[in-house]
Amino acid sequence: MTDGVDPRRAIIPRRLSGVKRVIAVTGGKGGIGKSVVSSMLALVAARSGKRVGLLDLDLTSPTDHVILGLGDQFPTEEFGLEPPKVGGVHFMSVQYFLRERAAPLRGQEVTDALVEILAVTNWGELDLLVVDMPPGLGDATLDAVALLPRAEFLVVANGSAIVLETVRRMLRLLIELRSPLVGVVENMERGAPGAVPELARVSGVAFLGSLPADETLEGAFGAPDRLVATPFARALARIAVPSADAGELLSGQ
Repeated sequence: MTDGVDPRRAIIPRRLSGVKRVIAVTGGKGGIGKSVVSSMLALVAARSGKRVGLLDLDLTSPTDHVILGLGDQFPTEEFGLEPPKVGGVHFMSVQYFLRERAAPLRGQEVTDALVEILAVTNWGELDLLVVDMPPGLGDATLDAVALLPRAEFLVVANGSAIVLETVRRMLRLLIELRSPLVGVVENMERGAPGAVPELARVSGVAFLGSLPADETLEGAFGAPDRLVATPFARALARIAVPSADAGELLSGQ
């Protein structure tokens, strides 16, 4: 650093300069299937012919590698780290470096880790970068919002009263920050019927559709070809890729 300015931050826009669109998947709470939606969105988009990247920004408990089926791939290094393809998706995660170790980060360490992974990753030319956002409404999320000013936010919710309250707060935060909102998607349809569409309506945000509680997903984790054949993937494709020649990846734009 020079005079208190972190030079890594200046590199981040250059690293993302070849990415046409950044969609950040969030929900404000863990356990609502945010990582499943992120990983499956990346797979579905890649299978539709898009050049797609997936960035897992859960720095303490990453799980996208389990969903995609990360083998012995590791980023190559040439003017930065080049994310390897996993299931047809360019994938970056701290999991490459953690393996089975825990990452108990606190305070400034979280910010430094976010800045580092964004600064060293060379995405090249992509149609879409899907970002699996950090869980919660704390510093990690606020840092990610600030570091990804081009990101459009896809908010995951379900009908649970607890989840709805957390998502309501997340929507308020994103609206206050004037962050672009793609819309809200309902995951694992359950709870009060119509509660998620109603939350989107009163928040002034598009409701994109519902995804089923798919019992076949768990057995397909780690196998991208099986994942994209699940009812969950088919439902997500109807939301995300409304037609083969669609100008936008997601509906509701």
